Amino acid sequence: MILSCKETTRLLSQGEDRRLAFGERVALRVHLAICNGCRNVNTQFKFLRLAMKNLARDGEEEKSA
Repeated sequence: MILSCKETTRLLSQGEDRRLAFGERVALRVHLAICNGCRNVNTQFKFLRLAMKNLARDGEEEKSA
């Protein structure tokens, strides 16, 4: 099954909240292998997750200081 870009971004987001099924992971990898736009979205999601983790960590450090 070939995913649309909309389905791909949905799965990228859901993958942060739950473990994707094997078929979903395979379909996601296939789509990311052929779609530069969705690879860019995946990179942006990873950047945002890291930025939010760092922001939360910095907020905790300020509370304990």
